[in-house]
Amino acid sequence: MFKAILWDNDGVLVDTEGLYFQATRETIASVGVDLTIDDYRQLFLVEARGAWHLASARGVDEAGVRRLADERDRRYLELVAGGDTLLPGAREVVAELAARFRMAIVTSSKPEPFHRAHAATGLLGWFEFALTRDQYARAKPDPEPYRIACERLGLAARDVLVIEDSERGLRSAKAAGLTCWVVPSPLTAPSDFTGADAELGSLREVLARLRGA
Repeated sequence: MFKAILWDNDGVLVDTEGLYFQATRETIASVGVDLTIDDYRQLFLVEARGAWHLASARGVDEAGVRRLADERDRRYLELVAGGDTLLPGAREVVAELAARFRMAIVTSSKPEPFHRAHAATGLLGWFEFALTRDQYARAKPDPEPYRIACERLGLAARDVLVIEDSERGLRSAKAAGLTCWVVPSPLTAPSDFTGADAELGSLREVLARLRGA
């Protein structure tokens, strides 16, 4: 029986991954790069490499890349602030599971967009903490974020379940020795989830599976 659940954020609890793609695509198009959804999936959600090397290949210098990154981040914040980001079923599932499990969020998001995305979700009160990108050195697919979260919970890997939607998140969780259930989003569905302990169709399936545990 699990004692805690660690949740990815973007694409699992909030519908923000597509907004990040949009902001990146719009920004990098200004230097002549056409970033496709397949490019984004591979570079961001599998390799965790990002896309600024594509701008560099078109002659954009280091300072120009920094300006593009800042512009993308500003655009992303605008998009996140523009609407309801809560994914269907998230509130119901999180509320019920919080009564049985300790819970925390492990996200690649920086603090400002993370908190802006949750400004109206009402979810954060059910979590002990949120581990954002500023709180660890090596991002997913490195196991560091999940190892730090387990340390903060004071729990062994065998006691912790991870809910993820991306290949890089799955690889991070498994490298940390954790059980990982994947709930693919429309954006991540074509990814390779070999090694997942379960691949489920929705958060409600997560709830149903844990009700029987």
